[in-house]
Amino acid sequence: MGDAQPHPVDIVGMVGGEAFGKAAHHAVTEADVLVGSRRHLAHTHSSPKAEHLELTNPLPVLFDSIDEHRRQGRRVCVLASGDPGFFGITRSLAEHLGPAAVRVHPAPSSVALAFATQGWSWDDATVASAHGRSLEPAIAAVATSPKAAVLTDPTNPPEAIGAALLQHGPERDVVVVSRIGERDESVHHTDLAGLAAGHFDPMSVVLLRTPAHAASDEPTIRWGRSEDAFAHRDGMITKAEVRAVALGKLALHPTGVLWDVGAGSGSVGIEAALLAPRLQVFSIERDAHDAARIAANAAAHDANITVVTGTAPDALADLPDPDRVLIGGGGIDVLDECLNRLMPDGVIVATYVLLDRALAAHGRLGNMIQVRVDRCVPLGALGVRMEPLNPVFVCWGPA
Repeated sequence: MGDAQPHPVDIVGMVGGEAFGKAAHHAVTEADVLVGSRRHLAHTHSSPKAEHLELTNPLPVLFDSIDEHRRQGRRVCVLASGDPGFFGITRSLAEHLGPAAVRVHPAPSSVALAFATQGWSWDDATVASAHGRSLEPAIAAVATSPKAAVLTDPTNPPEAIGAALLQHGPERDVVVVSRIGERDESVHHTDLAGLAAGHFDPMSVVLLRTPAHAASDEPTIRWGRSEDAFAHRDGMITKAEVRAVALGKLALHPTGVLWDVGAGSGSVGIEAALLAPRLQVFSIERDAHDAARIAANAAAHDANITVVTGTAPDALADLPDPDRVLIGGGGIDVLDECLNRLMPDGVIVATYVLLDRALAAHGRLGNMIQVRVDRCVPLGALGVRMEPLNPVFVCWGPA
C-alpha cells in the first residue's frame, strides 16, 4: 500500500436493519470487515466477501483487531443501534483510535424514536443511560425530572428502573418501548409500580413523564425556603437568608457531586438537589436521629439525596470526589480533607459562627463575608420591629 493512509473506520447507525443515507449504505456494502452484534450482522446486507466480527467484550481487544484490519488497508464498518454518538460506541472507539480515524453515519436515536411513538417532544427531557453503566447515576439524573428517558440493558432492565424510582421519584406515567424499529417492536404503558413489578425486554427505552393532574404551580427555580419547610432540632438549621447566599456562592452545576458536610436538617443539600436534579448530593451527618430527619425532609420535598451517617472527615472516605462542598459543621480538619478531595475547578462554601474558625477558613479559601439579617416581627398594637438573627460568616473558594 506504500504511504497510503488507512481508511477511517465507518460507524453506521442502524434501525430495523436499515442504514440511513447514501454514505452509510456505501460503507456497509463496501466493507471488507463488518463488526456488529449477532442481530445486526444477521439482518444487514453486506458483501458476501466481507469478514464478520462479533461485537463482544473485552472491547479494547476488539478495537485493537479493528485497528489492525484498518492498518492493513481493509475497509472496516462497525454497526451500531440508532445514533452511535448518543450513549453509543463512538466515544470509546474514537478515544481508542483517535477521532480522525472514525467516520460516523448516524441513524435516528432510539430515544428519539421512543418519544415519537407517543407524539411527545423531547427537547426538554432528561436522558440517562443504564446500558453498560451503573444504575445509580441514571436514577439520580431522572429521579425528579418531569420528563425523562432511560436506556436499559440485561443488567439494568426496565423493572430495575421502576424499583429504584419507587424509592425516590414522584408519581410518573411510564412507557416502555422495546426492540425499537424492529418487526417485533412493542410499546407498554404503565406506572412506576407496574414498571417495578413487570417483566420487559431488557433492550428498551423507558419514558417517564409527570402526570398532567400532578402538575404544580410552583416556580421551577426557587431557593432560600423558610425554616418551617424543614423539620429540625432546636433551631439547628441554616437560616433561609444564609442558605440562599451559600447556594449562590456554590455556583451549582447541573451534574457532578455535592457534599453537604454537617448537614443538620439537610436543608442546603435538599435545596441544591431541587435546583439541580441530576446532581449527586451526599448529606453527611454524625447524629443518627438528625440523619433520619434529613431523609424524611428529602422525601417530603421529593429531593434525591444520599444520607451518610458518620463523623467527618472519616465519613468522607468512601464517597466520590466532590465538585462542590458545603461545610456547615466540623473543624478545620474537615475543611482540609475537603480541599484535598476537591475536583479541579471545584468550589467549597463553609459557614461559621465562631470568628477564629472563619478566619482559618478564609486563609485557605480566600473569600469571606459576614451575613447579618434583621427580620421584621410584629410588636402587638405598636406595629413591628426589626429583630436581628445571629450573624454568620460565609467563606468560599478556591475556584
